[in-house]
Amino acid sequence: MIRKFLKLVLLSICALLLLLLFLRRKPSSAVKNSEDIRWGVVFSKKFSSEMGLNWQENYLAILDDLNVKIIRIPMYWQDVEPQKDEYIFDDYDWMINEAKERSVGVTFVIGRKVSRWPECHVPEWASDFSEDNQQAEVLELLPIIVERYKDSENLKAWQVENEPFLDFGICPSLDVDFLDSEIDIVRTLDPERSIVVTDSGELSTWVRAAKRADIFGTTMYRTVYTEPLGYVRYPLTPNFFWKKANIVHFFDPGKSMIVSELQAEPWGPQAIYDMDKEEQDKSMSIKQFEEIIEYAEEVSFPEVYFWGVEWWYWLKETQGRGEFWEYAKARISR
Repeated sequence: MIRKFLKLVLLSICALLLLLLFLRRKPSSAVKNSEDIRWGVVFSKKFSSEMGLNWQENYLAILDDLNVKIIRIPMYWQDVEPQKDEYIFDDYDWMINEAKERSVGVTFVIGRKVSRWPECHVPEWASDFSEDNQQAEVLELLPIIVERYKDSENLKAWQVENEPFLDFGICPSLDVDFLDSEIDIVRTLDPERSIVVTDSGELSTWVRAAKRADIFGTTMYRTVYTEPLGYVRYPLTPNFFWKKANIVHFFDPGKSMIVSELQAEPWGPQAIYDMDKEEQDKSMSIKQFEEIIEYAEEVSFPEVYFWGVEWWYWLKETQGRGEFWEYAKARISR
């Protein structure tokens, strides 16, 4: 009896050690050399305008000066359907066509919850609708979007919703059936394109989002502001992301992974454009910017999308500070 017990203990210890080794290893989705990482940006015409910028000039500078080759673009419901059943796609047509002329791959982020505050973006005409009716309107809109752009040769992927499993922003509670319906619509209408689903890098297990995705995207933040704690720096090593990736790969071997948002702008108690330089530097100084890029390189997921390109352009054009823009430019173009 004692021998059997000891044997069981030994086997359990061996299994635990093997599990720890599995979790600590570099995941199969990572590149072997950080030089192989492709760097892109997330661009929000909404946020660029809120920064007081000409968003089209901002966008062209991203394409022509930063020379990005991959870009994620949130498509806001209120932009493309400002009135019920009235569809205006001029701005997004222009963006994807300008990207096409420069051989830039585009991922459109579609749905109700897409990038930038308040996270869930609803046109005024639908703001008082019940949750069921809002969902019905979104499910009616998605096929119109997909049919319009699915033949665009530089459309790289569709991202359906943004961090749907993260309870953040002014949003209703997650309805998983609704999310699955959205994904099914997009996958059915455009089976050739990959589906991206994203989740929080620090606050989620990733498994539920990843199992629905062809490509899983994680956010990656280092210093954030939250009440009542103030500024918080996540005490996480790059190995933390490896472990989570390996957990996903345990259930779904070989799942493709990217960094969908790499923090590259301040996160403070107020809007960026209302913070002075001292306040901005608390969460994103140029030193912190360099450090988080090195952090992402160590994680080594094959694609990394910077979050903050509108702010870099704002600094360069209105504050006479081009250091973030130039540092990112060197990294993107190398």
